[in-house]
Amino acid sequence: MYELPHQSIPEMLRTNAQQYADRTAISYKKEGSFRSLSYSDFYERVLMAARGLLKAGVVPGDKVAIFSENRAGWAIADFAIQCVQGITVPIYATNTAAQAAYVINHCEAKIVFVSNRIQYEKLLSVRGQTPELEQVVSFDRFLGSHELPVYSLYQLSEDSYPVSEQERSKIDSCIDAVQSTDLLTIIYTSGTTGVPKGVMLTHGNVLYDAHYGLEKLEAFGKNETFLSFLPLSHVLERTAGYYAPLMTGCHVAFCESIDKVVENMQEASPTVMVSVPRLFEKIYARIYEDVHKMSSIRSYIFHLAIKVGRKFISRRYIDPKPLGLLGLQYRFFDWLVFQKIRKRFGGRLKYFISGGAPLDKLINEFMWVIGIPTFEGYGLTETSPAVTLNSPWKIRFGSVGTPLPGTEVKLADDDELLVRGPLVMQGYYKAPEETERVMQDGWLKTGDIARIDEDGYVYIIDRKKEIIITAGGKNIAPQPLENVLRMDKYISQAFVYGDRKPYLIAILTPNLERLIQMAQLEGLDYLDMEDLVTNQQVQKRYAHRLQRINDKLPSYQTIKKFILLPRDFSVDGEELTPTLKLKRKVIAAKYQDRIERLYLRNGNGSDDQSQDNGGLT
Repeated sequence: MYELPHQSIPEMLRTNAQQYADRTAISYKKEGSFRSLSYSDFYERVLMAARGLLKAGVVPGDKVAIFSENRAGWAIADFAIQCVQGITVPIYATNTAAQAAYVINHCEAKIVFVSNRIQYEKLLSVRGQTPELEQVVSFDRFLGSHELPVYSLYQLSEDSYPVSEQERSKIDSCIDAVQSTDLLTIIYTSGTTGVPKGVMLTHGNVLYDAHYGLEKLEAFGKNETFLSFLPLSHVLERTAGYYAPLMTGCHVAFCESIDKVVENMQEASPTVMVSVPRLFEKIYARIYEDVHKMSSIRSYIFHLAIKVGRKFISRRYIDPKPLGLLGLQYRFFDWLVFQKIRKRFGGRLKYFISGGAPLDKLINEFMWVIGIPTFEGYGLTETSPAVTLNSPWKIRFGSVGTPLPGTEVKLADDDELLVRGPLVMQGYYKAPEETERVMQDGWLKTGDIARIDEDGYVYIIDRKKEIIITAGGKNIAPQPLENVLRMDKYISQAFVYGDRKPYLIAILTPNLERLIQMAQLEGLDYLDMEDLVTNQQVQKRYAHRLQRINDKLPSYQTIKKFILLPRDFSVDGEELTPTLKLKRKVIAAKYQDRIERLYLRNGNGSDDQSQDNGGLT
């Protein structure tokens, strides 16, 4: 039987506001510098906002939405909603007006918090589609339209007036009434495969996941600084990068944006971060980009340091043996090479937690080698999210670790991973049929194909619905292939396609810095990136790079043709989710015409090598 550290999330904050009163709870960037709120000050701001929600008529069970990027206001609004027994409904800041309207209508939210005028104007543009929406509260101050009343968070909170004892007592009663079985939040899935579903998570679901996730890591103290950059609308950041640190008296610093991550790391000097594989891929690529520009002697030293580091990590963590001279060698190279790399990330970074998508084994090991252990885990929105996690002395690269205490996993007949435990959702909001479809005798069908080794470590193969079945009947998981492609120094992102087709093709985005450098060295003339990626020399270079990759793969997994795009996939381009995962259906539809041309044959039966296509011979 498992125990929860608190009765509810707001009760946790109330307790910690007393226990860690003067310790920094959150910080945020404003006017060029980070500003902080202590636990006691943060809690007072939450109480003021909660008082305003009570005056606005919020009653237990009401859904209140937050349509905002990560910032202090997000956290204040979230806890305030909970303090009055409301249910927080996050909306991704990158959502369109129509997507936001769907969530607001489906959950019947009468109040929506927004970050700024941009998000407000999205709501204003669909005002006719949200008849139940009564009020918008903005973290920024601006004048709105009479069609959709908007108030600032300062107006709602009446922050010039301290919370009276009577008001505090009323909010305390609300907090006391919140049970672990009550709904904490409804999180809507991204909806890339259909209509978004609202995942219902309780206070107990999230408290369990945060508490036992930290216990499994065995690595964090009470003075850590977490830099929060993944969207709080996503359950990974919300549980692991926000509730978990605040549960243990740690400090959460809100990043300005994904684009400012490295800059904010240098300013905030975090000790812990939650991330997705895309960040580690960029770190890996950037470091090797710099090595590429080094003198031959410095490059040799770097590669020697990595070689020693890999032996050190294996002997210390994978197959423990006495370190002997190897320990001294590693400490030398850590002083000479690796600590300089760590200084780029603020100098204090001790750990990363990785989730959201599979992390390449080579990159994971590399992060450990440079002295920033990265713990890969696995989970879903439906599981609060973490199901499994690697731990400091039980690391197995390539796996997503072992289950959290009290959580069970097993494989179905078709190797789909099934999960049962206190972290599993209560169901999909207003969708009992969908809930019944994924729940079987208390087991959640994850939709992921996996294997479990003899020691209980879980290995995710790919999403069940994303497995490619070629015309020849071969089953191929695209994500491992895409990871291999992204490891090439000329490739930034990759999308593999080929379901029901005779062979696989790939859509690639270039490492622009490397590509431009290559064009300069070879004296290529081009007008813009669109022109450059269709240049025959460039096409031949990428065909050669792919052939080298293909030589190491079984024939049925090789990439026969490719499309080279002039830019990266992006959230703005709607090809990536807010957590930087590929939107496969969107990408396939967006480039469908070009994809189909890769499967056309010309008159003599050979592959059509038009300017749009890259072919391998």
